[in-house]
Formats: sequence, structure tokens, C-alpha cells
Amino acid sequence: MVLLINAALPAAGQPVSGAGAATSPESAALLARLEQLHPADLAAALRELRLSEALMIFSLLDPARAAEVLDELDPALTRYLLDRTPPEQIAALLDRLPMDDAAEVVAEAPPARSGELLTALAAQAPTDAAEVRTLLAWPEQTAGRLMTDKCAVVTPEATVGQVLAYLRANAADLETVSAIFVTDADRRLVGVCDVRQVLASAPACPVRELLINAPVTVAPETDQEEVARRLAHYDLSALPVTGPAGRLLGIVTADDVIDVLVEEFNEDYLRLAGSDAAEMEQRTPAQVARLRLPWLLGTMVIELLSGLVIARFANVLQQVILLASFMPVISAISGNVGLQAAAIVVRGLDTGHVSLKHWGRQVAKELSTSFLLALACGAVLGAIGAAWSGHLPFGLVIGGALTCSMLTAGLMGSLIPMLSKRLGFDPATTAGPFETAFQDVIGFAVFLWLASLLLHWLT
Repeated sequence: MVLLINAALPAAGQPVSGAGAATSPESAALLARLEQLHPADLAAALRELRLSEALMIFSLLDPARAAEVLDELDPALTRYLLDRTPPEQIAALLDRLPMDDAAEVVAEAPPARSGELLTALAAQAPTDAAEVRTLLAWPEQTAGRLMTDKCAVVTPEATVGQVLAYLRANAADLETVSAIFVTDADRRLVGVCDVRQVLASAPACPVRELLINAPVTVAPETDQEEVARRLAHYDLSALPVTGPAGRLLGIVTADDVIDVLVEEFNEDYLRLAGSDAAEMEQRTPAQVARLRLPWLLGTMVIELLSGLVIARFANVLQQVILLASFMPVISAISGNVGLQAAAIVVRGLDTGHVSLKHWGRQVAKELSTSFLLALACGAVLGAIGAAWSGHLPFGLVIGGALTCSMLTAGLMGSLIPMLSKRLGFDPATTAGPFETAFQDVIGFAVFLWLASLLLHWLT
């Protein structure tokens, strides 16, 4: 599809005045092909183009299609399109989106531009603009930013027949109808009932008889990761957000939580390497380098200790130069063990499967796993070392060093993320660099110390 778009761009890429402005047969043919794509696939194709080309294609789409694609774009491309498209045109697209998605788009724009978008939206749809402003008032990455008030709300006195009539009349405007939220006259949440219960009940049955009277709720200030954990833990399709006195403010739906989980996973994956997902998108290369440099310098300082260890045992390496051939292998294997342990713990902290309260249990589990891996890998590498050198003690040194290094890596990989979390740091940012550095220091120290003890057997 990207090749098709590129092929059509010389003809289709003429100046256009607005969304849906297909000005040539080639543009119309390309637009017909684009209409066959899912909005998420089309957004992925636009990301593969140059920014100016993506803008040309975006301007060809009809408003309904453009709104769906805008909701799927990554932040960098969204900002580019917002900066180069008239605010009135973007406002018309925002009016077609659910207001939580519209708020997410507006939040991607610079403050001055977001103000223009909200002003344009207020001129076209004052109620929608007010709702977007309300959502943007909540801190980023909280339930307040994710929620929508387009949910099915009825009173306890309503009957099943009345609820079904309400759903038929309003389903098109609701975010989801899988859960029915029951509130009193002051919109205080009384309970929740499942739409399947409603469908299976007699029309005259009062809704109050179908209620889950103690529904799981979150406050609007709740972090989005905690929202995701609760939705997953209780197997919910929608989670109510309540304010003071239990008043229903809105709901967070499962599709929004999936986006959160993907975003958090990508951030954690990059941070394990000492980076950050947001900085990659929003900052200049100089700013990214400045943010990442302290972690690299900290790792460098710790790795210099490895250099001191090697210098301390330089005479051992000079007498048995073959030892140096195995040092990269020991470092790489143990480093992978540590990063695996760190990744497991970081994700466990995010999802709630790892608790700081029971940190010893997770450390013991990772150490047991690392011990079994270390025994297997140490035996294999030790046998290779013995066969290579022709000396059994050489193999014992190699196998013992790898075993100790892998145990250290497993310990550090599980401890450092939890210690970082306890101290208020981001565990994903600190785990990768420091785990690798510490296991190198200890691994090389054990390796060369054992070699020095058995030196007379190795030469």
C-alpha cells in the first residue's frame, strides 16, 4: 500500500484545500483504494511516508475517514498535521470523535495551537468543546483523561423494558452498552448491571433486582496503569470513574486500556535500554542525548570498576591469555539473564503481579531460576573451556565464573527495579544499565579470582 501511495503521489499530490478534496482521476482512484483500508492500517501506511506526503494523503480523505485516521496516528505525525491544517477543519474532525479521543488529539498539540483548536471546536460544537476542556483539566495518564461520559445511565426505578427502549434510542451515541450504570437523582452510582442480565430478564423486572451493588470504581486522579490493572483483575469491559460522594463522572473502556498497556510496554522496553518512549517522539536529538547521558555516565563509572578488577589480575591474564577469550561470553550471557529478570519484574510491578510488600518471594523465584540456568550454561561453557585449553581446571574456572555471574545478574535484575520503585525512581529506566554494570564487576572479579587460585593448574 505504501508503494501504491508513492506511485500515485506525483499525480495526487497537488495542492488541496481541505479534507476530501480529490481533484483528479488519479486522486479519486487512490482515495478509492484507501477507503478499503482499516483506519489503523491507513495510519500505519502514513507513518511510512514523508511528512509532506502524509499531509497530502490526509487532505484527500473525507471528514469521517480523516477523523478515524487522526485518532490512530502517532504523536509526531499528529502534531505535524495539526500545525499545517486549519483549526476549523481539525475541529470538524474532532466533533466526529468520542470526546476522550478528541481530548487526546488536542493534548498532542502545543499549548497555543490547542487553544486555537478548542476555540474552533467551541464555535462548531460548544458542548463538545466544554467536555474536552473538562477532560484536559485532569492530569495526564490518569483515569480522568481516559474517561468518557457517553455511557448507559438509568435509575433504579427503571424496568428492563424501559432500559431496552433507552438503549435502542441512544446506542449510537454511547461508548459501550455492555454495562448499564444505575444512579440516583444526584447521579451517585448505586450499582451496575450487565446487559446480558437485562436481555435475559422479563420486561417488567425492575433494574434494582439486577444490580451489582458494590461495583469496582476508580477516582479520576487514579494512574492509568492502576486503571488497567483493575480492569484486567476484575475482567471488566468498562470501569466507572466516580468523584466526591460517589457521583458518576464517566467510564474508562477496555479499548482505551489496551492502548495504555501497549504504550506502557513500549515505554518500559525502551527505558530498559536507558531511553524513554516520549522523549524519542517529542524532543530534539540534543535533548534526548542530555536526558540519557547521566545513566550512561553512571554505567561507565561502575564499569570502570570492572577495569580496575581486570588490571588487578593483569598478571593472570598475561600468563593464561585464553582467559580473555571467554570474558565477552560470560558478560553477554549473564547480561541477558539480568535483563530478562529485570523485564519480568518491571512488567510485574506495572501489572501488579509483583508486590514490593512480598519482594523476597520474587527475588527467591528469580534466584532459583537463575541458579538452574547458571548450572546448565556453566556446565556447557566449562566443558568447552576444558576441551579448548586441554586443562580440566580451566573449565572449572570458566564454568564457576559463569555460574556466579549469572546468579549475580539474576539477583541484580530482580532487586534493582524494586529498589528503584521503593526510592521513587522509574524502575524501567534504572534496571538495564545498572544491572549490566554490576554483574560485569562481580562476574569478572569472581572469574579472575578463581583463575588466580588455580593458576598453577592452568599453565
